[in-house]
Amino acid sequence: MAILPASLSDWFAAKGWALHPHQAEMLARASDPATLLIAPTGGGKTLAGFLPTLAELGAAPGPGLHTLYISPLKALTADIRRNLRSPVEGAGLAIRIEDRTGDTTQTQRRRQRADPPHILLTTPESLALLLSYEDAPRIFAGLQRVIVDEIHALAESKRGDQLMLGLARLQALAPGLRRVGLSATVEDPPALARYLARNPDPCTVLHADPGPDPDISMLLTDDAPPWAGGGGRYAIPAILDQVKAHRTTLIFHNTRAQAEIFFHDLWLANEDGLPIGIHHGSLAREQRERVEAAMTAGALRAIVCTGSLDLGIDWGDVDLVIQVGAPKNVKRLVQRIGRANHRYNAPSKALLVPANRFEVVECHAALEAVLAHDLDGEPRGPGPRDVLCQHILVAACAAPFAADALYAEVVTAGPYAGLSRAAFDECLDFVATGGYALRAYDRWQRLMLRGGLWGLRDPRAAAVIRQNIGTIIDTETLKVRLKNRAGGMPLGEVEEGFAATLTPGDTFLIGGQVVRYEGLREMTVEVTRQPGREPKVATFNGTKFATSTLLTQRILRIFQQADWPDLPGHTAAWLALQRRVSRLPQPDRLLVESFPHDGREHLCVYGFAGRNAQQTLGLLLTKRMEEEGLHPLGFVATDYATLIWGLDAVRDVAPLFDPARLRDGLEGWLSGNAVMKRTFRNAAIIAGLIERSHQGRRKSGRQATFSSDILYDTLLKYDPGHLMLTITRDEAMRGLVDFGRVEEMLARIGTAPDGGIDMARLDRVTPLAAPLFLEMGRVPVEGAARERLLAEAADRLMQAAGLG
Repeated sequence: MAILPASLSDWFAAKGWALHPHQAEMLARASDPATLLIAPTGGGKTLAGFLPTLAELGAAPGPGLHTLYISPLKALTADIRRNLRSPVEGAGLAIRIEDRTGDTTQTQRRRQRADPPHILLTTPESLALLLSYEDAPRIFAGLQRVIVDEIHALAESKRGDQLMLGLARLQALAPGLRRVGLSATVEDPPALARYLARNPDPCTVLHADPGPDPDISMLLTDDAPPWAGGGGRYAIPAILDQVKAHRTTLIFHNTRAQAEIFFHDLWLANEDGLPIGIHHGSLAREQRERVEAAMTAGALRAIVCTGSLDLGIDWGDVDLVIQVGAPKNVKRLVQRIGRANHRYNAPSKALLVPANRFEVVECHAALEAVLAHDLDGEPRGPGPRDVLCQHILVAACAAPFAADALYAEVVTAGPYAGLSRAAFDECLDFVATGGYALRAYDRWQRLMLRGGLWGLRDPRAAAVIRQNIGTIIDTETLKVRLKNRAGGMPLGEVEEGFAATLTPGDTFLIGGQVVRYEGLREMTVEVTRQPGREPKVATFNGTKFATSTLLTQRILRIFQQADWPDLPGHTAAWLALQRRVSRLPQPDRLLVESFPHDGREHLCVYGFAGRNAQQTLGLLLTKRMEEEGLHPLGFVATDYATLIWGLDAVRDVAPLFDPARLRDGLEGWLSGNAVMKRTFRNAAIIAGLIERSHQGRRKSGRQATFSSDILYDTLLKYDPGHLMLTITRDEAMRGLVDFGRVEEMLARIGTAPDGGIDMARLDRVTPLAAPLFLEMGRVPVEGAARERLLAEAADRLMQAAGLG
């Protein structure tokens, strides 16, 4: 058991602090090879992770790096450094603490390599960079402990896979290394423990007292939420009242665009001139740091923010968290709630603000899940091979390696424990030669075998490899221009992900106009005007989270209640009317409604599979309808349903949902648009096939996509079995189109003897379908008329649905 130095114990005592049981247990378990601590936000879990380090360094503060702290956020490393220095300096301990992130100067980085501090606070990307240097064995030779904070957040992304490969490398350089993982929200502790530990070593799991349940409810507002939309503007007067009644309030949004718009509207309504700030990942570092400093000083009454403040930052004066928009994910909500009253055994206070009428139900489901301590999480798949390819390049930068030794090291990383030798060798061959179709090109001949060891063919390549380390791919936006005009008149921008779903002939809305997609030329979306046409793809949306499976199941269970006394009256009446004129969706069945409206036939499919999957379902069903001669015109998708409109009524939906035909349709659709090329580019950047930076200059998305498109077409023609194409297909199916959720939905209903589909033919719009028409009609109209037009459209639709 590690023992705290007397000076530190005395400092704690002078502050009136005593160790919590889980902190004392961390000291007792200091020698365990791996420990996962699950403790509530504000429970001192970060200090608990550092206590064994402070005990060991306090007893014998020798030279060199002792502990590496890794966080998913740069802001978190600065916050931890500030908080950790307080006990270290207060106790007079001779311990050097520094951070190393993308914001660290080159001078500081060089000094840290030459003379590492005792404790280094860093990110996965900076660790990978350090491991790529020839002096990595010297830097990490004395490393005793690695602390991974907010490990649940890293485990859900490729950054976590990269980190676990990095820990496997560290363990080879420092065999006695002990691992510590810290998290407040873990849905499957044994799985996360296996992820953290060196395979097949055990991992101790410690649970702190979870503390009191949060004080969490929905915000009551004078106005009912709108039928569609995601901004929460209607609630600004009530939110301002809450800001005035509390010391400091964090106002979370799910996207940066929503946060920016809400902050602007909140500022205009802030007649009392309350100091309010904004914080998100797209802001300049200087602006983020100014806001963080103002929050630390208690100078702000509220801060509008996104996921950039989800994790760890310790602002004890925050006494209220407001979540605007349904949280989509219970773990994310728990993290955000924990920002309020960031103290041990102090209940967090939070308010949920549904952005629209359907989100009232989703927020209610989230409240129930939080109070039931029911966390969501998708099963973790095997470690992605594009990340492994990058890791092999990083290893080669540091020193020549033996393939057998590197493979043995890689499979000790939890995500890669099941990696076959053949799969590893395929990655090694790709990294070394580019693969069959590319091995004739000199630029992809990167490794060569000398004396049984693989090393860089040209040592100068190390600099370029280091410039391209990382798994975060920046989101690109594309210009939309009219075709066949001098210079092409610009109409605006769309996200690249939206453009990737278009095929020539698709029509969509931008700037209040219906346009026809003609093609992609030099990273510009070329369109022609189509006045009088209805948009086939209604409009584009910014990046949004998909509602988790756990939340959708809870929503469906709420629908089955006899009545809804816990829901606001307006929402309960809406659901009751839906039950009376049609029916409500059930957990193990699929509700499909068919009805005429405004001269068109409509089909509404309530799949509750998440936005990406519902979008994919719309694409596949419209293709099937065309094959059946049903003349679909377009569709719109939300997290819970897909609404398709066309010329003909659908009488029998069963043939449309044949799994084999849908999968065939997906294959054809993927080959006919830019989704695969976009996915290929992202995977190729991570795997090192395409450079995003060269000689210190970052390539534009246009440059990267131009070269990746040529590569993709070449491989598809001459080497269809190439590793990068296999990776691309796996990524597209899992991420962009989320076809797995569509298949899960079909499997769920397929167990019913009658096919599991409830088909309802109706004579008008149904209450549950009505909000989807507003999603379809959200045309950006500038000026004061926009709100009035949307309100009038909502009134007409609700009257048609019997809700007027």
